Amino acid sequence: MNEMGIKEDGKLCPKFMKTFEILGRKWNGLIIEVLLSNGPSRFKDLTGAVCTCSDRVLVERLKELEEEGLVERRTYVDSALIEYALTERGEAMRPLMDEIHRWADQTYATTV
Repeated sequence: MNEMGIKEDGKLCPKFMKTFEILGRKWNGLIIEVLLSNGPSRFKDLTGAVCTCSDRVLVERLKELEEEGLVERRTYVDSALIEYALTERGEAMRPLMDEIHRWADQTYATTV
């Protein structure tokens, strides 16, 4: 397999495909970015940051990211407080997201 995730038979590596399946789902990258930038967040804070995502879809995406081991849902004893936070695996995406920021800054510097 080469460094671009393509196997010798010309097909994409399943791990590479799985990564883009997760990041390619609408809102997932933005949710991860908000949690990277703001740290653990309550649902209402996430809805404010990812404001064009419906509550229903946000709940679905958070559950998916939780199932993938990227996000954890934290509850506290004797409190109604529920927070969502990145796991160590989710935090490991920081360099990737930093590179996406750099690319976006260079690519869309004058168009957005």
